[in-house]
Amino acid sequence: MDPIAFSINGFAIRWYGIMIASGVLAAILLANFNCKYKKYNFDDLIDVFLVSFPFAIIGARAYYVIFQFKYYEGSIMDMINIRQGGLAIHGGLIFGLLAAYIFTRYKKMDFIKLVDSAAPSIILAQAIGRWGNFFNGEAHGGPVTYEFISKFPLFIQKGMYINGVYYHPTFLYESIWDLIVCVILIYIFRKKHKKGSIIAAYIGLYSLGRFFIEGFRTDSLMLGNIRIAQLMSLVGILFSIGYFVYLRIKKNRGLS
Repeated sequence: MDPIAFSINGFAIRWYGIMIASGVLAAILLANFNCKYKKYNFDDLIDVFLVSFPFAIIGARAYYVIFQFKYYEGSIMDMINIRQGGLAIHGGLIFGLLAAYIFTRYKKMDFIKLVDSAAPSIILAQAIGRWGNFFNGEAHGGPVTYEFISKFPLFIQKGMYINGVYYHPTFLYESIWDLIVCVILIYIFRKKHKKGSIIAAYIGLYSLGRFFIEGFRTDSLMLGNIRIAQLMSLVGILFSIGYFVYLRIKKNRGLS
């Protein structure tokens, strides 16, 4: 699979960047649609996005480099070069949400309301962005037989045939899961919901899928023998469960 889509005056435009840009565009369009449906101020959401997105990219790269520091040690240029991949979603979420929180506090905006509105868009961007991993030939799982991979479309088979071996298309598993979660979040968003329930559902559902999919991957960021993404996913699942328990207790106390 050729990771380069085309070149402009010798400058290669990679599919990885195109997929990320496409994911961001789709996320903005969905956010606009959802804001119109709920009569929310879309301009506020865009303002937060313009501030938080650069920090999300920085955080995603920094997170990845920290856990791969031996590989990047001594080369600043390689550390900041994201054209060939190396963006960790957990780092992006941590830095992006932190930047959004600080900005909304400064502007006296409702942080929880904004992230509830943004959650379906975030997971949609992830679903599309995962295809950048496909074109880079990364974020795949372990070896599989041709009998297994033959169940997938031909272009997936070709893309997962790397150095004479077929691999699990884990990018595809996660992309499909992310789309399912996106539909669920849109459904919740359109119904009457408790404040914070959408972002909590996003964190919990995404983490649930990522925990199991990560187990197939061969390029996981590691802390000793622990897969960092699985550890973060467990934290996300527990946070989500805890938040919904809190909402239930709060509701019950309100009724008593």
